[in-house]
This record gives sequence, C-alpha cells and structure tokens, in this order.
Amino acid sequence: MTKYAMIIDLNRCVGCGGCDIACKSENNVPDNFHWADHEVETYGKFPDVKYRHIPKLCNHCDNAPCVRVCPTKAMHKKDDGITMHDPKKCIGCKSCVLACPYEAVMYNDKVPFKQWNNKSELIKGGTASPKELKDKSKVPFPNYNPERSLTSMGVREKGVVEKCTFCDHRVGQNKLPFCVESCPASARIFGDIKDVTSQVSKLKGKYELKVRKLEKGTRPNVFYIREYYRV
Repeated sequence: MTKYAMIIDLNRCVGCGGCDIACKSENNVPDNFHWADHEVETYGKFPDVKYRHIPKLCNHCDNAPCVRVCPTKAMHKKDDGITMHDPKKCIGCKSCVLACPYEAVMYNDKVPFKQWNNKSELIKGGTASPKELKDKSKVPFPNYNPERSLTSMGVREKGVVEKCTFCDHRVGQNKLPFCVESCPASARIFGDIKDVTSQVSKLKGKYELKVRKLEKGTRPNVFYIREYYRV
C-alpha cells in the first residue's frame, strides 16, 4: 500500500523560503499562518558563528498525537499515510494544537482574509475597494486558488484549525506537493517510501534519515538528510 513521505536534503536547501511562499499561494493560507515554515539554528560566538536553516511542516506522523486526541475525528489518517483534517467536523477545541510537538497545527481565531470585505477606497473614484476586486474576481480574494477546494475548504473558517496536507489535492492528480515543485534547489523529494523504485526510497537506502524530535515517538514521515552549516 502507498505510503507518502518527504525527504528534505539540508545540503541542497539554500534557505530561500520559496517553499513557504509556494505553500501559502497554493493552499490559500491566511496571514501569519505557516503550513510550511522554517527555523534557524545558530552556533558559536561572534565572529566565529555558523548557522543552519531547517524547513518545517506537518510531519504526517504514523503515531500522530493530533489524531489521537481529536474528539470528532476531524483530524484523521488516510490510507496513504497523509494526516488530514476535516474543517466541517472540527469544533475548534484546539486539542490537536496542544498535542502536536511540532507546532504544525494552527487555529483560526479570526475571519480569514477579512480585509477583502473592506469597502474603503484609497483615492475616491480612483482606486477600487478590496470588496470590489473580490466581487469582480468572483472568489474570496483575487489570488484565490480554487483547486484547494477539491478535497477540503478553499478557505478555512473562523473557529477551526488547519495545517499542511502534503497538497493532497495535487497528489490525487499525480502531481507533487507545490513546495516540492517550487523548490529551486530540488531540496525536497516526495513519493511513496514503500516503492523501492521511488526516489525517496532510494535516498532512504543511501543516507541516514533524521527526524525532528525523535524522542516524542510520533514516527514522522518527513525526513532530513545530510547537513550544511553556513558561516
């Protein structure tokens, strides 16, 4: 049976943040939310300082704490290993937010993209209001991606949580997650880790796979290989 996984090659990653931007665009992620994110670890003392850039996202764990604590089964595992969330079943209890050791689940405490309901104009009669642009484009906001709504809400409502889904709407069409496709350094590799012919399976056999917070026992399906410290 298919089991999707992602490998991030830290030796290839240039820390550009393109994955973060691609994810927000593809999945209609609200302001200040980060389905794809990163952290920077710094070592040493000035002037002998080095650092490394570590991309982060939902780890789609085999033993997912968010799934285990969800009282409505809104957070659930698909047969292909992807950890999904159903906003229609979510009651906003935030149990999954507290349970996730990777801080990968975010809660909507405000109406997303509310600014696009603003009717004010910058220059009276000279500029369109955000609401006018929204109405003319016939979507919640002008750069809205309708494909996200193929498998889940295109825009998640106030009072529910949201997180990375490995772009399941794209994977279902035999496409790569958009962060993978958008990476200029090909630092992200995605595929069926049980398929011995897949690139992720081959990399598993070639390199030592590392995970974040191994001690939590979540059995993540986002792996890291190699290292690169910048000075």
